[in-house]
Amino acid sequence: MDGDRAEGRHSKPFDLMNQSDLEADAPSAPAELLAGIRAEIPVAFSVIPFGLIFGVIALGAGLPPLFAIAMSPVVFAGSAQFIGAQLIGLGAPAIVIVVTTFVVNLRHALYGFSLAPHLKHLSRGWRWLLAYLLTDEAFAMTIIHYRDHSLYLANKHWFFLGSGLTLWIVWQISTVVGVYLGAQVPAVWSLDFTLALTFIGLVIPTLQDRPSVAAALVAGAVAVATFHFPYKIGLMLASLAGIVAGVWLERRA
Repeated sequence: MDGDRAEGRHSKPFDLMNQSDLEADAPSAPAELLAGIRAEIPVAFSVIPFGLIFGVIALGAGLPPLFAIAMSPVVFAGSAQFIGAQLIGLGAPAIVIVVTTFVVNLRHALYGFSLAPHLKHLSRGWRWLLAYLLTDEAFAMTIIHYRDHSLYLANKHWFFLGSGLTLWIVWQISTVVGVYLGAQVPAVWSLDFTLALTFIGLVIPTLQDRPSVAAALVAGAVAVATFHFPYKIGLMLASLAGIVAGVWLERRA
């Protein structure tokens, strides 16, 4: 009987849980924080080549070292930093830089929509902090954790915090090293290839339904078809196409 009651409590949708449900038997905040750090460390180390490459690209685009380093804590979006630096180097108009980086990072809005139901019980300050720490890598680890409904919701945001902070620290250090030492990395190492491998590794575990699979396939196809478009416009079109495909199938479902 006790087992049945426990099973019923665990199986309730998180949006129907009351405060006692959120607190009962929940892992402690430090435990969730450490779990988030442990889950993110393997992924965080994979962004180190990103930082080295970004340093080379930023300096090659003519950005002052301190400006390039400041982009990491201010922007804190690897894809936006890469594209922004490359467009600056190409002499692209400011409006193109702003619109392209905005559209490419629209995927963060989709991440936010996915996480919002799990975070709605938090204060505004917590939500703002976690929104700042939201990245591809942190989202991939966190959404898998949140989908485990055998765990209580109460302290799961500490997992998100541990995951996001781990990635943030590694990214800041790696970009500083990249700015000052990235040019010393031999080109034959082909570190830029790790970008594609890392994103593939992050995306595959999250493709669990038709809308997400369709969004990935459509975005990939458009990105390949528009690879030679100027000013990286193809990436903007690929992002938009993927979002439209995913939302369209989601609404049909």
